[in-house]
Amino acid sequence: MNRLFIALKIPEEIREKIISLRDAAIDNSNKYRWEAEDKIHLTLKFIGNVNEEFIEPLGDSLNFISDYNSFNCRLIRFGFFYQNNQATLPGREAKILWMGLSVDEKINQLVERINKELEAFSIAPEKRKFQPHLTLKRLKGDEESGFVKSFENYKVPDIQFKAGEVALMKSDLLPHGSKYTEIKKYKLK
Repeated sequence: MNRLFIALKIPEEIREKIISLRDAAIDNSNKYRWEAEDKIHLTLKFIGNVNEEFIEPLGDSLNFISDYNSFNCRLIRFGFFYQNNQATLPGREAKILWMGLSVDEKINQLVERINKELEAFSIAPEKRKFQPHLTLKRLKGDEESGFVKSFENYKVPDIQFKAGEVALMKSDLLPHGSKYTEIKKYKLK
């Protein structure tokens, strides 16, 4: 089985800026384990496990992605996903640190079409509303006090960019973390 997802690729220079902002938001950032820079991406669709014989036809069914224009994006803020999505309850526990993105509205049409095309492979459409974000860290609970507040209070400068590539990716879960492999690339106009 192959664990697959579809990602909007973030340009290298923007990933480097995100790392700089992340490091500026908190003291001693080097003491934490972060997502690797080359793994920072915007997930358009998590597909899950797919048998080998379906990978090529699935990839080919997504060729329409190349008909889309590059997306205008803007970094907006750091944020957190909380255990059971209960951000407002006392004693809530942050689980994932992310960088939020503002992206052209057309991205919602692309996500919707991807979901529709993948139904032919018995892949269920996503029920949750698409929320553009880049995962930066999975929190382990050993972060210093003030970790969450440092990111919540950090003012992200206005950084805009174009994202012009989408990729079908494979994720291998290894003892030391996941390893991503690009299966097929879709160049946007």
